[in-house]
Amino acid sequence: MLLILGLIFIYSSCLIIIFFYALAQLNLLINYLGEKNKPKNLMKWDFNNSDEIPFVTIQLPVYNELYVIERLLLTVEKIEYPCKKLEIQVLDDSDDDSSKLTKKLIDKIKRNGINIVHLKRKKRTAFKAGALKEGLKKSKGEFIAIFDSDFVPNPNFLIKTIPYFKNTKVGMVQTRWGYINRNFSILTKVQAFGLDGHFTLEQVGRYAKNHFINFNGTAGVWRKSTIIDAGNWEGDTITEDLDISYRAQLKDWKFIYLEKIITPAELPIVISAIRSQQFRWNKGGAENFQKNIYKVLKSSKINLKTKVHALLHLLNSTMFLNIFLVGFLSVPMLYIKNKWVELTWFFNLSSLFIISTLIFYVFYWFLHKQKHGSGLLSIFNYTIRFLTFYSISIAFSAHNSIAVIQGHLGIKSPFIRTPKFNIESDKKNSHIKNRYLEKSISFYTLIEALMSLYFLFGLYSAFNVGKNGDFGFFPFHLLLFLGFGFVTIKSFIKIK
Repeated sequence: MLLILGLIFIYSSCLIIIFFYALAQLNLLINYLGEKNKPKNLMKWDFNNSDEIPFVTIQLPVYNELYVIERLLLTVEKIEYPCKKLEIQVLDDSDDDSSKLTKKLIDKIKRNGINIVHLKRKKRTAFKAGALKEGLKKSKGEFIAIFDSDFVPNPNFLIKTIPYFKNTKVGMVQTRWGYINRNFSILTKVQAFGLDGHFTLEQVGRYAKNHFINFNGTAGVWRKSTIIDAGNWEGDTITEDLDISYRAQLKDWKFIYLEKIITPAELPIVISAIRSQQFRWNKGGAENFQKNIYKVLKSSKINLKTKVHALLHLLNSTMFLNIFLVGFLSVPMLYIKNKWVELTWFFNLSSLFIISTLIFYVFYWFLHKQKHGSGLLSIFNYTIRFLTFYSISIAFSAHNSIAVIQGHLGIKSPFIRTPKFNIESDKKNSHIKNRYLEKSISFYTLIEALMSLYFLFGLYSAFNVGKNGDFGFFPFHLLLFLGFGFVTIKSFIKIK
């Protein structure tokens, strides 16, 4: 009986945590809806006056980017800004022959009169954080724009962002991500669906009420003095962007989020690439919770509501662990529910998960509605998209839970790069032979295959428990079975 009570306690605790997280998301949605039509009266420089144009350094941290380095450099070369007040740093940590191509491209760009330098370190310490920090030592710019290798910034990026730094309290300006391969596959559609929620409802919802927001690692600009004042880039977490965001805001630097300025990027197209990205984001989120949450909670300058949102923001990745436990424990709960009828009252608590799901459904609906309207066909299409997103996202919960546990326990791991493909120029499907792709079947694929069988057993159990079966968990187990099954199959197929 103690084991059963223990399982019930874990199960109910996870349900309650997910419910409170859903309420926080609902609050962000309300903030977003209240903010989106408000006029913005932010202080800006007038770039018609050349004296107001500051010196800017663009940093491009790259590591073994054979397939996208040319697109990145040729795109950044076209950025509109006075040449005398711009430098480009290619922070190249590559240990393969992509550096030869990078050097060749840089030499060509230099001949066009562009101030671009190729910086290589002897040792790749602290990964991306170390590269950014090393580049900062040699940078001439008062402001630092950062682009990852899979981004394709628009020519007017600096003209649209730098003017907001006229307010000397502004330390960082972040733009919204766009996706050049959104419709490539179900996987890219699902990623775009989830990221749209972050880059609109969450970022705007937090920004609207002066809660902590985060630099997203790319497609943003920093005031150099802000980075230094916050303690500079640190490599003790694998999401250095989230870390320095909190450290800077704890120092009272203001962040600006520009939802309407979109910086295009390419989404990962294969499961292994998505896994490496998800692992880094989720483990890093847990590491940052351990590193920064106590500083936030003990600060006397931060109000209670902002502290609550910061707590849930830093626990964002930990929701995967809670969702995984709810899913995994739902199968034994089905049997407990039907064997110990005196506990039937407790299972009314499961309705919290239904309520949470409905909140998430409403949360993402407003994004869909803006683009596709609110007719019956639109609602039907949205429901299919939401259930697909929900099912596949939950299927990553097993993998992401391991990342979260490692993050909370302080288990160190290397910075695993996400393979890039450059789908736009891939006319012959050469991405299938991408040298950076994981070739062997991942350990996580085996876990996901077992989980799909486990939830198939859950579906079978619905017909066999009690006198007439119990189908209360059936829809949930069906989503889990389909999600884990899909991810498993895609892991074996590798591409599309």
